[in-house]
Amino acid sequence: MRKGAKVAMVGTVFAVMVGGAGYGAYNVVTALSGGTESAAASEKKTGPPSKDEIKKASSEFFAAWAKGQGEAAAEYTNHPETAGPLFTDYFETAHIGKVKITPGTATGATVPFSVKATVSYEGKSAPLAYKSSLTVVRGQTTGRALVDWEPSVLQPDLVAGDTLTTGDAANPPIEAVDRNGVVLTAAKYPSLGPILDALRARYGDSAGGKPGIELSIEHADTNQPAKTLATLAKGTPGKVRTTLSAGVQAAAEKAVTKFAQSSVVAVQPSSGDVLAVANHRDDAFNAAFEGTLAPGSTMKILSAATLIDNGITTMNGPAPCPDTAVWQSQTFHNLEGMAPNESATLANSFMRSCNTAFVKYADEVKVDSLTREAEDRFGLGQNNWKTGIVSFDGSVPASGGPDTAANLIGQGQVQMSPLNMASVTATAITGAFRQPVIVPQSLDDRQLATARGLPSSTVAQLKSMMHLTATSGTADVAMAGMTGDFGAKTGSAEVDGQSKSNSWFTGYRDDVAAAAMTEEGGHGGTAAGPIVAAVLKAG
Repeated sequence: MRKGAKVAMVGTVFAVMVGGAGYGAYNVVTALSGGTESAAASEKKTGPPSKDEIKKASSEFFAAWAKGQGEAAAEYTNHPETAGPLFTDYFETAHIGKVKITPGTATGATVPFSVKATVSYEGKSAPLAYKSSLTVVRGQTTGRALVDWEPSVLQPDLVAGDTLTTGDAANPPIEAVDRNGVVLTAAKYPSLGPILDALRARYGDSAGGKPGIELSIEHADTNQPAKTLATLAKGTPGKVRTTLSAGVQAAAEKAVTKFAQSSVVAVQPSSGDVLAVANHRDDAFNAAFEGTLAPGSTMKILSAATLIDNGITTMNGPAPCPDTAVWQSQTFHNLEGMAPNESATLANSFMRSCNTAFVKYADEVKVDSLTREAEDRFGLGQNNWKTGIVSFDGSVPASGGPDTAANLIGQGQVQMSPLNMASVTATAITGAFRQPVIVPQSLDDRQLATARGLPSSTVAQLKSMMHLTATSGTADVAMAGMTGDFGAKTGSAEVDGQSKSNSWFTGYRDDVAAAAMTEEGGHGGTAAGPIVAAVLKAG
């Protein structure tokens, strides 16, 4: 625990003044005078809470909260035994006071509200403001209308097990700069917020700074860095140099905002340096580095390399593309509208993203061939990447049964992140695996992952097929207007329970490789494609 820290487990109390349209003086006065109705004094009600019950229950909860009556506030929730101690501890040790809550207009049983408060600690203070919401439900045993207790009622970033801490910061602040010394801030580059927190947690102590005084969330999952909610006294930042490029990062930030639930990574193939990482999501998860999803047909870069390196076929060799292909009783299909071509070469099937062409070769691919190619040549799946922050190394398990064929087209049990696929492209066009990094290896002398890479003949064929795909295949629309040495591969990954597939796209231009993923974005060239193209043009 940090020096001098005062800790409150998630779920404890704010002092609140209630205001806002629809919540008049009656709500506050009645609640503070004990105007609640006991279960014994009224008939047990059933069914969803009425509009009046929702207003009354939330008003009484806010009012008890305003008075600092933790136990009373807890009694307005459906889990008072959990909420009560947390409310009390928070109010007494977290040093958050002068809180004003402004309720918004209820939508059904959900009441949004905004919070403004002051955090005070050892003569220092700072404002705190955020928005949250609560939902009113019917108590199962009493029939009362009660607040459905969740830690996020107190602060939207809180989950069970988190703690709120006010005191000396766990790590000194950092000033992160890009490869050219440009300062990187979350205000200018919103996607970097969680990443800067992660860099601070890992390198803050060694960067030469001094800690300040902060209110922050410390997560039960120690792999997640603390999240600062308010700074009462600024510390002295230490400088941390990253491999990022401010220009490419700006382009990535702008590109992902055009599609919900999107992530993109750009790397420099000649060095492995990460040039940009951006996420546009409903949460703070760094899916660009940590995502674990099927990559769809972008995987065919690695699969094509497997076929070539194992002497099964070549770029100009046969790869027939029938309407369907059956492997161990499972039938595989192509994209709707794709014309069959029994005389197709690997290059033709690759550029059109023919699934059946790759599935037909499952008979000749050993169960572990794709796994060996991924690990030995592309550096994937060995859990040894050290990028500088938490990242996923990809997973290409040696799967038997129908998954042997499914893995070849990026389905089955294969899992990747945009970082992994950007690295696959970088390896494919250079022949060398250079483990991606977001801070230089020299910063901490960490051991980077290695792999033997690809033969030059395989590289030449992969580059030719990716260029063909970008000029005459499934990626031509997204890559239109691209100049220089470029290529790409599209991907669509079906996911159980989703009406639309996830959109994947990876490509390169000169010394920049990028990959993007958009959840439920459909075809690879539709959503992820424009994101990658924008980043490549900026690079």
